[in-house]
Amino acid sequence: MPPEITDLSLTSLHLLGVDELKKRSGWFIGLGIALVVLGMMALGSAMIFTLASMVFIGSLLAAAGILQTIHALLAKRWGGFFVDLLMGVMNIVVGLLIAGHPAAVAAALTLLIAVFLIVGGIFRIVLAMAIRFQHVFWLVLHGVINVMLGVMILQEWPISGLWVIGLFIGIDMVFNGWALIMLGMAAKKLPAA
Repeated sequence: MPPEITDLSLTSLHLLGVDELKKRSGWFIGLGIALVVLGMMALGSAMIFTLASMVFIGSLLAAAGILQTIHALLAKRWGGFFVDLLMGVMNIVVGLLIAGHPAAVAAALTLLIAVFLIVGGIFRIVLAMAIRFQHVFWLVLHGVINVMLGVMILQEWPISGLWVIGLFIGIDMVFNGWALIMLGMAAKKLPAA
């Protein structure tokens, strides 16, 4: 039995859903492998994944706007009719703009990501210096890496807008996939509850 759970009773393991995790471990591994493969595809085609994600988000927003507009028209007597209708129409317009101009939206979003990384990194570094605690090095390192990533993105902007989002999606999928594979493999070794 893994050392992390040696002090848990079998009843506790059942309450945590460990028996279900063990039973479905193959699904976790399978999903993990699929995510790793998709993540590798995203890393190999970051620009396509970036543009596709913008079109997908725009399409979802436009579809939600259509549904909200229909809802508003069906509930005309409701006191919030005009707000509901306005929000629906705005969602449609913004969704169509995003789907119609994915490169421009990706560039704008990438600029926001770069600024977020730089500001967040500076905040982490300042916080680490202001509040001394054990293992402060990791917070400082996290801050420095964030600032470096933000600056690297800004140096290549607006061209970086075409690949950064796809790259981030790919990296997230690969790490999520590996985490699920490791969870599934560890679950196979758990005792039956």
